[in-house]
Amino acid sequence: MLTRRHLFATSTALALAPSVRAFAGPAPAAGPVLVSVFLRGGMDSLGIVAPVDDHDYAACRPPELRLLADGDKPALRLDGGPARLDFRLHPEMGALRELYRDGRVALVHASGLANGTRSHFGAQELIERGIANPDEATHVAGGWMTRWLAATGAAHAPAFAAVAGVPDELANHADTISAADLRGGMNVPGGKQAAAVLQHLYGAGNSAFEQAARRTLHGIALIDDRLREADGKVMPYRPGGGAAYDDTEIGRGLQSVARVVRMELGIRAFAVDMGGWDTHENQPPRLANLAGQLARALGAFHADLHDRLDRIVLVVMSEFGRRLRSNKSNGTDHGHAGLTIVSAPHVAGGMMHGSWPGLSSDRLDNAVDLALTTDIRSILVELMIGPLGTPAAPAAVFPHFEARKVGLV
Repeated sequence: MLTRRHLFATSTALALAPSVRAFAGPAPAAGPVLVSVFLRGGMDSLGIVAPVDDHDYAACRPPELRLLADGDKPALRLDGGPARLDFRLHPEMGALRELYRDGRVALVHASGLANGTRSHFGAQELIERGIANPDEATHVAGGWMTRWLAATGAAHAPAFAAVAGVPDELANHADTISAADLRGGMNVPGGKQAAAVLQHLYGAGNSAFEQAARRTLHGIALIDDRLREADGKVMPYRPGGGAAYDDTEIGRGLQSVARVVRMELGIRAFAVDMGGWDTHENQPPRLANLAGQLARALGAFHADLHDRLDRIVLVVMSEFGRRLRSNKSNGTDHGHAGLTIVSAPHVAGGMMHGSWPGLSSDRLDNAVDLALTTDIRSILVELMIGPLGTPAAPAAVFPHFEARKVGLV
């Protein structure tokens, strides 16, 4: 929802920019679509995918905090993992296991941010900016998705964030349209009458503020006009493929993305958030709930856009993983490496990629955390060179970074 504060913040940022331009109008999709899903709070990757037969895993966590091969709800077996280990998926994630079995989804364990910070805000900013050192922020501008759009030649095309605000992934992208939920339409408070007043107020003039206001109103109208029937009522969304989205943060977010993708507005960059992953205490029921929500939303998204999956690249990431050893509050504390979930055309799905470092004390990071073996940027570089079709992008998106082969495509 647009507020005066949001409009003022956008205008202030634009006033500081070297140039201000008109909002880009809709155009046919010029290439593959990139969807970034950020799990905020630090997902416990070892509670989502883990080797259930690993002695160190069993020794460091009580049964309720680890995946099990048997019992009332055994974890789901995953083929294509590291040899001689029984890797399994959280039992609430059956919808994700189906995508994995179908070869649509690949997993990269022990992946994430090269910087070892355990700060939520620090790690999120670094991973969304696509840098490993805070000092790089002085000469690497914007978010990594903003730079990717520029590398594709779509720097002036709109992007869509299914969140309340603009995430750092799209920092410095002036034409990001933000809406956490489209079921009620996307208009300014007060509806058409208020929009008409704002159009009149800012319809002329070339100041940065006036141009920013017009761009904001154009962005709202670009989406809202496609949501309404002739009588002005918002059309109910009818997902394809028999999909059904839960009424959850991630369900609403991915449904909004799917709805905008089907509008064919030429939007290629999408960002979605899902919070609640900071499970310091009472983790078992909380993680089970989150895992189920995420898996069902991903399953619904793929079913909904089944006829467009040949041009959709989706990456699920978190700022870091969590400690191998549980704490005294029946939870886990901030760790290091985590899990990345990838869905893309021509992906080597149904497999776990990257190098598994092991869970013995001598193989852990600082003797307590899953060690990082795959930088998230290497994953993104392979996707850019491959299914995203932007081979020139890596140097512009991640300057001074040497990617290592992951084997995803």
